[in-house]
Amino acid sequence: MTNVMEAPSRTLNAAEIAALALSLAHLGAGPQSVTARRGLRHAFDHLDLDDDVVAATLATLTTPLSADTAARAKLIAEAITGRRVIRLHYRDAGDRLSVREVDPVTCLVHRDYWYLVGMCRLKRAIRAFRFDRIIAVEPTNAPARPHLAERFLPFQRRARKAA
Repeated sequence: MTNVMEAPSRTLNAAEIAALALSLAHLGAGPQSVTARRGLRHAFDHLDLDDDVVAATLATLTTPLSADTAARAKLIAEAITGRRVIRLHYRDAGDRLSVREVDPVTCLVHRDYWYLVGMCRLKRAIRAFRFDRIIAVEPTNAPARPHLAERFLPFQRRARKAA
């Protein structure tokens, strides 16, 4: 008989949660999605769900995306993993349509919405693109410039500089 030692438990950081959530996003309503989302809920067991923002965000993370949005999420995930630029057809809050080339960095969820965070080549700045406003995603063969996801996620603790 072998002894099984439990691994020490630790909290997932924001970049790990974002990567897991994006992996689940493109499962849509696939056969393993229910089990996978239940697992993600377990990763959040330590959170205080009395916080409305956290509760709404968790609900969004664990709700399947529509088939079309899930297909776009899969292309986005592949571009992040492959470090490739993507071309977005995007409708902004003012209902203006634009086409943007983006170095995708990561995805995140805040309250009721999924966001792609990336370096927009048109604006030459980091931008967040709401998934429900992304009309189409086109992969490109252009390599994306490297960006650390941790620098662009909200609520990250920053190292203090020594005085």
